[in-house]
Amino acid sequence: MTGTIMTTSTPPTTQRPARHPAAALRQPHVIAIASGKGGVGKTWLSVTLAHCFARQGQRVLLFDGDIGLANVDIQLGLMPDRDLGSVIAGRFSIAEAIMPSEAGFDIIAGKSGSASLATLDQAALTDLRDELMQVAKSYDRVIIDLGAGVDGVVRTFSAAAGITLVVTNDEPTALTDAYAYIKLARMADRNADVRVVVNIAPTTREGERTHAKLNKASENFLKYSPPLAGVIRRDDKVRDAIRNQVPLLTRHPMCEAAEDVEALAASLTRVPHAARL
Repeated sequence: MTGTIMTTSTPPTTQRPARHPAAALRQPHVIAIASGKGGVGKTWLSVTLAHCFARQGQRVLLFDGDIGLANVDIQLGLMPDRDLGSVIAGRFSIAEAIMPSEAGFDIIAGKSGSASLATLDQAALTDLRDELMQVAKSYDRVIIDLGAGVDGVVRTFSAAAGITLVVTNDEPTALTDAYAYIKLARMADRNADVRVVVNIAPTTREGERTHAKLNKASENFLKYSPPLAGVIRRDDKVRDAIRNQVPLLTRHPMCEAAEDVEALAASLTRVPHAARL
């Protein structure tokens, strides 16, 4: 198993060609952060990346869409009185559920321990996604922290993202599940911009090797090479920041993991990757 990924306005007389539905939906400034499995640091990366963009002076919204395991508010030490659950219940709109954080970006908290999103029918889920995208127009960056896996909720919200970052590590199960996510994302839209972030890597070089394993399987079976967006090195300062419910860039702004996330943010502001098809 080691080193192997299991693959389970134009003139009236001119008619504009039809646009791909998915391409028409995507907003370039929206970044979805996904993972095939839990425990790879997806939410921590969502929080830290949002903080990084905010420190650059951008107006940022972080949406916690991790159904049942929502914990963006916990990592930030917040106790929201409005969350996604209250939006789904019809008590508030998406815009009314937005709350500021001391880190300088806004959040829409999830609903921990609830299956509300999962129980919505597709029409209601799509309406919620579209409402979020209307709010997104008021921001420079929107980060969507998706739940682990590839269920309907994840696919619906990731469809609106200009970029999807798939977070993985060097564990075989994490690589297998990351491959499964990439496969389904590309099946839904072959033009989807899916990039890989290797987290908790012993070294940058080891992180690059982990990406190479995933890339090899994707090339062989999907004929697609997902670009490496960044490598985040293993850093004990991350655990300390999470335990103290303080963003890493506030508590340990000079540590290795902080440097790596800043490099990732810088790469996302440049011209998008041209993935080989």
